[in-house]
Amino acid sequence: MKNILPILLAALALAACASAGMRDAEKLDLYRANAGEPVPHFQFFGRISGWTPLGDSAIAVWTKPREAWLLDLFGPCPDLPYAHAISLTSNMNRVNARFDKVMALNRGSMEIPCNIREIRPLDVNAIREAERQMREDDAAPAAQPGPGPGSGT
Repeated sequence: MKNILPILLAALALAACASAGMRDAEKLDLYRANAGEPVPHFQFFGRISGWTPLGDSAIAVWTKPREAWLLDLFGPCPDLPYAHAISLTSNMNRVNARFDKVMALNRGSMEIPCNIREIRPLDVNAIREAERQMREDDAAPAAQPGPGPGSGT
């Protein structure tokens, strides 16, 4: 319990990530495409620096500005997309797949633990670049068909 309190207090409500215009399935596909091989655990010191729900069965957790982890969960965690904060169970700031849990924290609702099935490191730079490119593509004006050369106008 002693380890959960600092995590809980430091958890940030960063559910609105840079890819806010994307559907959950698209975000999850993007994150999975930029995830490494599964690892048994990850270590973090002090606090979580951010998180992004990726539907109701996965979450990305930032432990440093350039270090993030994709956590796939066993089954759906229905409160996750609506959580205002999260906490992670851990032993000595070490989160283990198949043992530790994500707790979605919502005002006035029960905290239901969501078991972590798999942990994969994320390529944060690749994700940021892909999100930047998507924003630029969305902001670019659509090409307007007009009279072509030699149209006689």
